[in-house]
Amino acid sequence: MTQASKSSSTGFATRAIHHGYDPQDEHGALTPPLHLTSTFSFATAEQGGEMFAGERPGHIYSRISNPTLDLLEQRIANLEGGEAALANSSGMGSITSVLWTFLEPGDEVIVDKTLYGCTFSFMNHGLRKFGITITHVDMTIPENLSRAMNAKTKIVYFETPANPNMRLVDIAAISEIAKAGGAKVVVDNTYATPLLTRPIELGTDLVVHSATKYLGGHGDLIAGMVVGNAEDVTRVRMEGMKDMTGSIMSPFNAMLITRGLKTLELRMARHCESAMIVARELEAHSAVEKVYFPGLESFEQHGLAKKQMADFGGMIAFEVHGGMRTGIETMNRLQMIQRAVSLGDAETLIQHPASMTHSTYTPEERAEHDIGEGLIRLSVGLENVDDILEDLMGALPSVARKVAA
Repeated sequence: MTQASKSSSTGFATRAIHHGYDPQDEHGALTPPLHLTSTFSFATAEQGGEMFAGERPGHIYSRISNPTLDLLEQRIANLEGGEAALANSSGMGSITSVLWTFLEPGDEVIVDKTLYGCTFSFMNHGLRKFGITITHVDMTIPENLSRAMNAKTKIVYFETPANPNMRLVDIAAISEIAKAGGAKVVVDNTYATPLLTRPIELGTDLVVHSATKYLGGHGDLIAGMVVGNAEDVTRVRMEGMKDMTGSIMSPFNAMLITRGLKTLELRMARHCESAMIVARELEAHSAVEKVYFPGLESFEQHGLAKKQMADFGGMIAFEVHGGMRTGIETMNRLQMIQRAVSLGDAETLIQHPASMTHSTYTPEERAEHDIGEGLIRLSVGLENVDDILEDLMGALPSVARKVAA
């Protein structure tokens, strides 16, 4: 470990670049090596036996651990303020590995009102089949969780900001209530990243990420991360991941994410700055009915955003007058902005949750969980913001004229 990474006062970007690696340990190689190996040999049979018994540290098989993944895990844990981390093959791999580890038939998971579509599907269409109760409550009001908690509640799970409607949850308040009731708190921190929000410092037990998004940052990989205390993360590694999901990240993807972390602070600053400009322009446009962005003073939870976010992120949700039809027409007029799911890429991406990422909800479920049929999700990229605005505003005026006609 370098001297800079040892200091508790070292800045975020410095730790993202240096933590856990000393070039002199690898022949002076400035860039950490990529370990493309499925298995590891032992100096003696006794050594191998000790590793399998957990009596000696070391790598056995890349489905369990790998030096390239280990470096990434150290860095993510450091940036999130956790003791340990686990790299997975996808964000859903992280979520499922965590939940399979800590749940058994008869348990209950209390979740927020809004979840990413695949998370919603896993909870409501997957876990329910194995005798696990899924209870949705509106966690924007912490007292709702207090009323819902019971002896069977083992996990409280939420996203903040939530995908796709940008709802915020008071992490500290919800964590306090959940822990008082004996439940673990799991937070999806994909939208905010550890640069903007660190849930563990606010009382959360475990943090999950789709590292596909901002952590990787370039739209060229699929990956997930789990962060928490060493005991919990070890359990997830050896139970939920090793034996149940097999959701291990490839060393090559770990290398790409480690590289992506080096520019995370720079990229997030641009994402945040541009998103604020875009959100204000959208809010002022006659074709736009409502904008959901934590940085706007009109956002209902703006005060909470200022309390638990260092900045407001690069994600915007908005609705245009005329609902789904005019929203789709708007997206189809775009020239530079790409119609695509995912988020956190260098490219600005736009999508329609009701027909895409959240189509696993029925129309009735979307209405119940505050996902409007005309809602549009925008991931503001790294292009020049004037070019983003020119494309977006160029699509919107025709919608405004049509509505007025």
